[in-house]
Amino acid sequence: MIFRQLFDAASSTYTYLLGCPATRQAVIIDTVFEQHLRDRALIEELGLTLLAALDTHCHADHVTGAWLMQQATACRIGISRRYGEALQGADWLLDHGDKVVFGERHLAVRATPGHTDGCISYVLDDQQMAFTGDSLLIRGAGRCDFQQGHAGTLFRSITQQLFSLPEDCLIFPGHDYAGRTMSSVAEERAHNPRIGGQADERDFVGFMQNLHLPHPKQLAVALPANLRSGQPADGKVPQLADWGPVRQTYAGLLEIEPEWVSEHLDEVLVLDVRQPQEVDERLGRIQGARILPLSELKAALAQIPQGKPVVTVCHAGMRSGQATVILRQGGFTRVANMRGGMLTWQQLGLPVSSSPSA
Repeated sequence: MIFRQLFDAASSTYTYLLGCPATRQAVIIDTVFEQHLRDRALIEELGLTLLAALDTHCHADHVTGAWLMQQATACRIGISRRYGEALQGADWLLDHGDKVVFGERHLAVRATPGHTDGCISYVLDDQQMAFTGDSLLIRGAGRCDFQQGHAGTLFRSITQQLFSLPEDCLIFPGHDYAGRTMSSVAEERAHNPRIGGQADERDFVGFMQNLHLPHPKQLAVALPANLRSGQPADGKVPQLADWGPVRQTYAGLLEIEPEWVSEHLDEVLVLDVRQPQEVDERLGRIQGARILPLSELKAALAQIPQGKPVVTVCHAGMRSGQATVILRQGGFTRVANMRGGMLTWQQLGLPVSSSPSA
């Protein structure tokens, strides 16, 4: 199975991407609004078709990226039906016993309320992985003091729905604040200080009722936004750039397609960062491109005009990708790497110049 665990440092949230290798169909669990471009790039680079953006619950500490993912991929948005009429945007209301099918694999939905009334966990078809959201954490459990939370309910959810899974089932939580990535049913049953060992419901409830935690800092923003499935109040998809169709790669680089560049040469500054001798080789160069080798770029930043967006170019798009990093560090805000460099430009049959370098 295709599996990736992703992390948002600001909210300590884990996002999980699961894909069927036979069909390339996939689902993503607990996306983060600010990480949408990263997650979307990974899906595209792995050649996956996203069927659903799933949430384990209505989060209070970050805004979900589900709506953005739906706008980008036409996927469904799945979350517990227990949130009822207050929920907007979700088109797949899930309940205990439902299955989320992606290709030849599926996730079984288990209702695990207690942290919030609408918490659900997703269990892989072979019961070797469980995505527990904020219900069961690594050596912990989700707080129960808001959103219809109830410690007794959470105790029963964990013991009946999660601790009943095979001992070697891996536990993947919605958060971890200490850098831990996963656990197992056996580990948590034995070592979880809140609900493991010989703890009974009274032990657990007493522990949870005396946490005395401050409310999440993003509570006032996150809850209303997540009841809209992460849709911004103005209903608009944020744009990465206002000057062209710039995309972000999973590596974090900003890219733009050669075709767009060829159609807008008068609107951008093309910066060719190859060595001068390369420019006159068989690939040629883009008409009007400014030649500035990557090794000299940092020292020459002051010589580059900022009146137009800068599109960097090289042989295959690697050195020019690093050029965008140097430019952005130097204060250039409208920058993108031309995807595939001059190799792709030539493969597309776009015009080249063989005249001496500018």
